[in-house]
Amino acid sequence: METRRAISAGGVIFRLTEAGAEVAITARSGAGGVWALPKGTVEASESLEETAVREVAEETGLTGQLIGKIGVIDYWFVLEEVRYHKFVHFYLLRYIKGETSAHDREVEAVEWLPLGKALSRLTFKGEREILEKAERMIEELS
Repeated sequence: METRRAISAGGVIFRLTEAGAEVAITARSGAGGVWALPKGTVEASESLEETAVREVAEETGLTGQLIGKIGVIDYWFVLEEVRYHKFVHFYLLRYIKGETSAHDREVEAVEWLPLGKALSRLTFKGEREILEKAERMIEELS
């Protein structure tokens, strides 16, 4: 079976409220009710950081200021008889503006959630680990 490498980038966008930090996560009903962090494929001549900011904006309707890199997750999947090793680079973004209702058609819904609730809602372990790292970064900023 042919093996290819795929690279994506995404982000954790957060805002500080009186009750504490909240993050925006996305729902994809077509994928069996998956709750995930916004992410997507790097386009030609685009940096990982640019991809993360663009994908967060497209999938959540929210614009964020890039703070720093959180980390990378990787996993394997098979699509049309090709085995992919995918690497997803995640960045922390501070919310600037936007409304979750302005998300694109790739996602079913976007919700602002307190960090603890978002951690329990995310479907994939690797993304929960990224969110835990983001939480530590947010605490350092506060």
